[in-house]
Amino acid sequence: MRYTIIPVTAYQQNCTLLVCEQTNKAALVDPGGDLDVLLKEVKKRGVELESILVTHGHLDHVGGVAELAEKLSLPIIGPQIEDNFWIEALAQQCRMFGFPESVSFTPQRWLNDGDTVKVGNEVLLVIHCPGHTPGHVVYFSEDERLALVGDVLFKGSIGRTDFPKGDHQTLINSIELKLWPLGEDVKFIPGHGPMSTFGAEMRSNPFVGAYR
Repeated sequence: MRYTIIPVTAYQQNCTLLVCEQTNKAALVDPGGDLDVLLKEVKKRGVELESILVTHGHLDHVGGVAELAEKLSLPIIGPQIEDNFWIEALAQQCRMFGFPESVSFTPQRWLNDGDTVKVGNEVLLVIHCPGHTPGHVVYFSEDERLALVGDVLFKGSIGRTDFPKGDHQTLINSIELKLWPLGEDVKFIPGHGPMSTFGAEMRSNPFVGAYR
């Protein structure tokens, strides 16, 4: 599996293009906006988009979802249904934070902990990781030892928990009880900023690391 990280929106949110090398099928994870930039990258890579994957319902992660799905007739997969209130309030989110107008959507498939999704022949495990938002999910490739963690965890930090239905201890539990057991070698793509590994964050992250 190949992946390309494409920062979008004024928040520099990491949209990820996942590509199955066997089939050339691809998915965009969290297309938050700047669809011209995303589609240019898809064309450049010469891949076939087959789905949109969503980690959670915040506008910088989902602002482009409805338009992209309609434009290319793509199914929307994720997040977990507890984030539906964020998606339903997408227009309000955009007005509040000065983002281009965007419309809400209903995923073809809501996800739950332990589900799997496919990109071509590649299988991703779905891990429900609430705390930043109640319906946040993480996508994990066992074969690639790669996790797409959205805004749960960052290099040197963790997601905010001061939004509606956010909870700090719930987020810590999600990280320590659901992500750390996957292994120190797992590399992860966060919703913002550079990649890291679970091992590096276990040791040095001031919020969930060994010396917090």
